[in-house]
Amino acid sequence: MQWNIGYIAKKRAKLSCNKPALIYEDTPITYAKLNEETNRAAHYLQGLGLKKGDRICVLLLNCPEFLYIYFAAAKLGLIFVPLNFRLVGPELEYQLNNCGARMLVFHDLFVGNVNSIRSRVAVEKDKFLWVKSLTPDCPGCPEWAANYDEVMKNCATDEPEPEEPVNMDDPLAIIYTSGVTGAPKGALVSHSQTYFKNFQVMFYTDMREDDIFLAQLPLFHSGGLFVSFNPGLCRGVTMIMRQGFDPGQFAVDIEKYRATVVLALTTMWRFVLETGKLGEIDSSSVRTVLGGGERTPQILFDELAKGGLRLQQGFGQTENSAMMFLPKEDIKRKQGSIGLPGFFSEIWIQDEQGKKLPPREIGEIVARGPNVMMGYWNMPEKTAETIIDGMLHTGDLGYTDEDGYFYIVDRAKDMYRSGGENVYPAEIEKVLSEHPKILNVSIIGVPDERWGETGKAFVVPKEGQSLTPEEVIAFLKDKVAKYKYPTHVEFLDSLPMTASGKIAKAELKKRYGVRLDK
Repeated sequence: MQWNIGYIAKKRAKLSCNKPALIYEDTPITYAKLNEETNRAAHYLQGLGLKKGDRICVLLLNCPEFLYIYFAAAKLGLIFVPLNFRLVGPELEYQLNNCGARMLVFHDLFVGNVNSIRSRVAVEKDKFLWVKSLTPDCPGCPEWAANYDEVMKNCATDEPEPEEPVNMDDPLAIIYTSGVTGAPKGALVSHSQTYFKNFQVMFYTDMREDDIFLAQLPLFHSGGLFVSFNPGLCRGVTMIMRQGFDPGQFAVDIEKYRATVVLALTTMWRFVLETGKLGEIDSSSVRTVLGGGERTPQILFDELAKGGLRLQQGFGQTENSAMMFLPKEDIKRKQGSIGLPGFFSEIWIQDEQGKKLPPREIGEIVARGPNVMMGYWNMPEKTAETIIDGMLHTGDLGYTDEDGYFYIVDRAKDMYRSGGENVYPAEIEKVLSEHPKILNVSIIGVPDERWGETGKAFVVPKEGQSLTPEEVIAFLKDKVAKYKYPTHVEFLDSLPMTASGKIAKAELKKRYGVRLDK
């Protein structure tokens, strides 16, 4: 079917022409303007010779240009690859080369990072595009990149004509998610799957055209792009956008813009509550509060409820966002539940033999439906391990109650969530194992009041060597993003091992008081 996600910008420009699609840092941008700028970007990309199936990466803070490039890529059949702006050079280098990026669009803040790797990545020399941010004192446009504002101002605003038809089953985006082996995997999603996610979120929130949707998740995040802005713009709401998340401003914006739908991860809500501003504002306009992304303590639900904000948890993965939602009326009745499967998701619990399990029995959460990813980019073996006979094996353990509501017991493998971000210990362990003084290392997630969870590293030094926690952490600098750094370091003479010679992480968790049923 010749239809694509780019039609969101095109159709809304006609149906909601003069309505604000975005209010970016207090400046409204209409749906007509959104489509015009999208078309400028599309014509520019065509002029560079980019064709259907080519990968275009963006390293951007939240900004309108992110969406212009995204919808332009969708109209042309390019594959859009948003990169986590918290990553450092080696991590960016891997992802750019793994997807075979032909182009990189980046904010001025990241000139140094990009320059340090540009000679080692697949991006073509004439396809680096610099975007000016709102952050003061950033580097200007380097001579090796083009200036976004300069190249776009002379581009046409009429609808582009792709050289090849763009269909619903064509790839739309690659969203990278770390793997338990430490190698990031690119989840490949299609235009069709993204539309079904849109519908799923719309149904759940009872989204309306007159809604004001406040969400400050980074757009490189599946929750930011596919759970917030995609469905919001598809429905024709007004999205409140800021370049970055400021907890005090977030609270003020609820009242300032009379927000009706609000989305923030648990850690973000913690920061908002710490400001004390929720007690100073009028939040009576809010109809739906979405959140989660990690374990959420009851006290946070209670604190938000004091301001009339009834937080509804959900469950999803990069491979299948917005799978499950907890209805508003069940927040108290089903405390701790991640909810019910969405309209376009079929989800169940099964054992290792593939048998569906009855209520209260723990097994793997398995899902299928039209919003499951196509697979992992260039990783057929990993795809085959994860999607079996059309069923997505989440790797998460859970159970249902007698009413069919789902509960999480443990997360995929050893992954933990810190500040709403997935952290896979194997990635950090691999780096630390290269330290000349370290013989062995194992990292587990431990509870943290501020971040939900953080890392604790158990380090066995080589014989005759002495180390400090500061030395261990310092070794990670410029090798992995800071949010992945373990907060705690403990030195041991040896690590517990299984009979097969693997590190017994379950034993570490038991020994050091980490709950195994979290």
